[in-house]
Amino acid sequence: MAHRVCPWWLGYCLVCPLRRRTQDPAAILAPYIHEGMTVLEPGSGMGFFTLELARQVGTSGRVIAVDIQAKMLDRLKRRAAQAGLQGRLEARVASPDSMGTSHLRSSVDFTLAFAVVHEFPDAGGFFAQVAEASKPGATVLFAEPAGHVRAPEFKSELRGALQAGFSVADRPAIKQSHAALLRKN
Repeated sequence: MAHRVCPWWLGYCLVCPLRRRTQDPAAILAPYIHEGMTVLEPGSGMGFFTLELARQVGTSGRVIAVDIQAKMLDRLKRRAAQAGLQGRLEARVASPDSMGTSHLRSSVDFTLAFAVVHEFPDAGGFFAQVAEASKPGATVLFAEPAGHVRAPEFKSELRGALQAGFSVADRPAIKQSHAALLRKN
């Protein structure tokens, strides 16, 4: 997670309800999430996607939200409590070098990597950590903001995913984003 980390105060803009007009979390996530799943969300911020993930995994699932900024996670936990979803959510502060997910080895069904990989110093290292946490056959929805991450950079990040043991299963269309659905081999 390099110098390009989103400032914590910008998190308020990222959870703005107007954003749903172009990126509706329920519509984006519905094809990939079902009740009972264990979901990892690195770079969750204040939870634009996290709360919807918690709704979709249901009472028998869980969402592990990871961020390097405690202020982001504090606001996420507050929003989850207001929505009655705190029991489905585990919020963890990570270090800039590691997501701290080694304890999740082969237990994650789905990872949402939305607008976060470019914040890591090494995309290959990011995807290696996700691969370690993922079950065989687990999926990753990997998306980067097209206005912030250019196509060549996205392709370079995608190569890091392939080197970590993922394959491209689909190329979903997400407005204002480069995106790929990855599957752990």
